[in-house]
Amino acid sequence: MIAVPDEELNELRSRLRATRWPTAWPMSGWDAGAEIGELRRLVAYWASGYDWREHETAVNALPSRFADIDGTPVHYLRFDAEHPGALPIVLTHGWPSSFLELTGLADRLARPSRHGGDPADAFTVIVPSLPGYAFSPQRPSLTESPQTHELWHRLMHDELGFDRYAAHGGDLGAGIASRLAEAHPESLAGIHLLAVAGPAAYDPESLTQEERDHLDSVATWSKEEGGYQHEQSTRPLTLSYGLSDSPAGLLAWIVEKYRAWSDCGGDLSSRFSDDFVLTQASLYWFTRTVSTSFRPYYEYAQGLTRRVERVDVPTALALFPADLTLPPRSWAERTHNITRYTRMPRGGHFAAHEEPELLAHDIIEFFRAHR
Repeated sequence: MIAVPDEELNELRSRLRATRWPTAWPMSGWDAGAEIGELRRLVAYWASGYDWREHETAVNALPSRFADIDGTPVHYLRFDAEHPGALPIVLTHGWPSSFLELTGLADRLARPSRHGGDPADAFTVIVPSLPGYAFSPQRPSLTESPQTHELWHRLMHDELGFDRYAAHGGDLGAGIASRLAEAHPESLAGIHLLAVAGPAAYDPESLTQEERDHLDSVATWSKEEGGYQHEQSTRPLTLSYGLSDSPAGLLAWIVEKYRAWSDCGGDLSSRFSDDFVLTQASLYWFTRTVSTSFRPYYEYAQGLTRRVERVDVPTALALFPADLTLPPRSWAERTHNITRYTRMPRGGHFAAHEEPELLAHDIIEFFRAHR
């Protein structure tokens, strides 16, 4: 499926070894962005120690499929359940992630007996790559081609023949799962989310103190951590030239988020191996998709992706303590029919990789009542 030519792999290594490092500031740590010592270490390993061929083989061994949805190619993984007739579920990743982040979760959901679970809880699991990420080309038009949630419904319902299915997502995937359930409630058994967006409109006088505190925390996070989002929403192409030309720059842009958004306590390696981080970066690099991965941010900011208004299908919200925001249940209920609300004991934004057992358990428990 992917076979990077030797010359392209050698070019990457040459670029890494020739990185033109900026003048160091008289400070240490991550307060102003990616820390230069850690980035130098990862770049050196990417150039000389990291074995892309090993990971390329592993990626090609995954159960990949491709579908053509009205002229839009979609890459997806299919993990068949360990028993027939299982409820299908589509898992959607976010940014700066890929389908790889969800493979451990997918295996636990498709084959729970391998992990000490009940085979009756198995799902048939579909893991698509978002348009413009890894092996899914970007949608051909910003305005005319179907939005991602419609592609997902056509994949699940029309292409794969699932009349009724479930959905899970975090980050961008949470919005896609929500729009999917809003548009096709007759087909969705329920959705399981790691995040919810705020309502399109609300009366400030109706806010509880808990909701006010939540909005204050969101404003603080946006001020301190939201620079990437503003750039990707307003001038993504300007940013993409540098990140598409410099693998060290691309890695810095990604790795800073893995550290800041995970439950790693400042130690990136406690949650992510060097090989995991570099495989994600390599996928962005070799598929030249960092630019197209920014499109969801720009399209949402430009009003090309509509806001979620009301989701009436049963919805579970699982919040991991180191994630970007932790909305109270009442806030989530303004837009979703929340029937399960879980505060997790640990984990962060990349929960499927950080805490796959906790996440799989919560998904299984929720959908027991909706199979």
